[in-house]
Amino acid sequence: MLRPGLLFVSSTTAAIDAPILKRLSTLDRFLPVWIVAAMAAGLLLGRLYPDLGALLDQVKIAGVSVPIAIGLLWMMYPVLAKVRYETIGQHTRDRRLLGTSLVLNWVVGPLLMLALAWIFLPDLPHYRNGLVLIGLARCIAMVLIWNSLACGSGELAAVLVALNSVFQIVTYAVLGWLYLTVVPGWFGADTAVLDVSMGQIAISVLVFLGVPLLAGYLTRRILVARRGVEWYEGRFLPKIGPTALLGLLYTIVLMFAMQGSRLLEVPFDVIRIAIPMLIYFAVMFGVAFWASWRMGFTYEATSAIAFTAAGNNFELAIAVAVATFGITSGEALAAVVGPLIEVPALVGLVYLALWARRRYFPTEAVTA
Repeated sequence: MLRPGLLFVSSTTAAIDAPILKRLSTLDRFLPVWIVAAMAAGLLLGRLYPDLGALLDQVKIAGVSVPIAIGLLWMMYPVLAKVRYETIGQHTRDRRLLGTSLVLNWVVGPLLMLALAWIFLPDLPHYRNGLVLIGLARCIAMVLIWNSLACGSGELAAVLVALNSVFQIVTYAVLGWLYLTVVPGWFGADTAVLDVSMGQIAISVLVFLGVPLLAGYLTRRILVARRGVEWYEGRFLPKIGPTALLGLLYTIVLMFAMQGSRLLEVPFDVIRIAIPMLIYFAVMFGVAFWASWRMGFTYEATSAIAFTAAGNNFELAIAVAVATFGITSGEALAAVVGPLIEVPALVGLVYLALWARRRYFPTEAVTA
């Protein structure tokens, strides 16, 4: 009997009993090494050229430096070009699955980050506000990379990212006002004012998700029509697929070059910010994975739900923090720490997910 969610089986899934590392390309297999190297290269670049950050930050798109925006778009496009858009209509039929994702993203996630921020940063309100902004900025297309590495359903992940992006436009400003101005008052703390319009959020979502999504859709539709599915998936995708990780590494280099020196000036503050974030990633992924498994979803669906629940839209959080509180604020610093912690954390969760597939989904059918 088929398990619920079998619609979300990915064609990229390898044999269940194949060694995990052998199923990854050389670039994927040593991803943690490349990431550490990119971080070090960014710090070195920032030291050699102290004014590089100000230079690169002169022109922005949706509140994000253009060079970084290019990297974000670059790393998202190849992943979105792999999505079988012709099958997405099937995935919206499972309301139980979609409802699970929405509850995890808009109830569990923000409340968990709020609780961790108050537990670990009760005396640092600016950093605490930054964590709250991160918790409210739900998954964006970057999680498609981690889900793809974990052999999850790319089609379902794309649907969940799009769905949560719509909710983000509607709810971010409202929940931000609630968690930053109302909830702190319950504890007798000073409140912060969140001044961000739905238009600003919509622009960020449209730029960093809409543009690569449209490009990926058009690429697949046009090339499949002209050359066929076999050529597209057998020859074209293997060539552009690795460039997604190159885009990720490029983005990391620039982020560390622009902000790494600030992080080195306050190492203990960075550690205090990092601790609740690491706990957040582990708990959110664990809860989402366990809940999806208990509900009987396939591994591919479970992976997509777990990674979209654990991932955050740091581009949006950084843009909102800088625009609202200033680039030198504690809120902005906390938002910058976010992706630097998320990258190694999510890499670890990729390996955990692949292990969990063998442990908890040993008999699941794999289809093309």
